[in-house]
Amino acid sequence: MQRYFIAPELLTETDVTIVGDDAHHIIRVMRGKAGDQVIVSNGLDREAVVRLREPEKDRVVADIVEWLPMLNEPAVEVWIAQSLPKGDKMELVIQKGTEIGADRFIPFQSERTVVQLDAKKEGKRVERWQKIAKEAAEQAHRNRVPAVEAPLSWKQLLERIGQADAAWICYEKQDGLQLKQRIQEALTKHRDSSVSRTAADGPTQAYTAEQRIKLLLIVGPEGGFTEQEVKAAEAAGAHSVSLGRRILRTETAAMVGLTCILYETGEMGG
Repeated sequence: MQRYFIAPELLTETDVTIVGDDAHHIIRVMRGKAGDQVIVSNGLDREAVVRLREPEKDRVVADIVEWLPMLNEPAVEVWIAQSLPKGDKMELVIQKGTEIGADRFIPFQSERTVVQLDAKKEGKRVERWQKIAKEAAEQAHRNRVPAVEAPLSWKQLLERIGQADAAWICYEKQDGLQLKQRIQEALTKHRDSSVSRTAADGPTQAYTAEQRIKLLLIVGPEGGFTEQEVKAAEAAGAHSVSLGRRILRTETAAMVGLTCILYETGEMGG
């Protein structure tokens, strides 16, 4: 069943109004007619099966048929910080990362980043990236659309590390702990802190869905990170990790790292 994300204010207790590109897709592409059913989500806390009324010229009104549980989001938030790759690789990272289960994408520029964004075009680029995330979320039946942020400088990215519960920087020269071990460390630490919080404050103070553990994966450009950048990230609180013995392309590393995290946290049978 086709899925659409709509603005929260357009979804009421009894009906929904679909406008813009989504209405065009229903009317022109899907040839929707009265009685057809689709799924709509406000991307926050509500989604439902709805039945279309007769489509109008530029909007579609539909009646609520059934409210649905929102169970398709991972129990952890994974933020993908991706040094801007060449060509359309960022679009691939966002599309496939959304399908796999990323919660947020943070593009950034590092020392060996080749791409130099035009400030005048940055807004349109981010808008396109966000649209790609929305379409991928609809295809993958996500309950929400991952956020795509405006590109950050390296310094700005370092400041974001402290906002995550655990942060890892992928480094091909790392010969110590692999990502799997770091993930288990972070989960154990978070689990222990959750137990301590519950014991001290009572069961009602346990971690809620909004307090999911936040995991930041930092992926470098085609030329990789410099040793100075890795040291700076570690000083800011990140751990350098290996994704294995083989050298991965930057867009591959993002998807492999994300998949490993979700597997180890039980989202893919781990």
